[in-house]
Amino acid sequence: MTPIDTNAERLQAVEIRLAHQDKMIADLNDVITAQWRKIDMLERHLGRLREELQTLEPQRQTPEPPPPHY
Repeated sequence: MTPIDTNAERLQAVEIRLAHQDKMIADLNDVITAQWRKIDMLERHLGRLREELQTLEPQRQTPEPPPPHY
């Protein structure tokens, strides 16, 4: 092998590795984006549940009437 072939092969190996890394970065970005969407949805849902619980809280503090058998 001549040094030119070796350099060309090394360059090709670097380009292949770079292409794989670019693909991996894109895949990881997709996963992170999907996770952020899920987290955002869960935070909104949790906020709605907190609001609902706060509206029910005053009702829980009033004493319940005694059952009819008293």
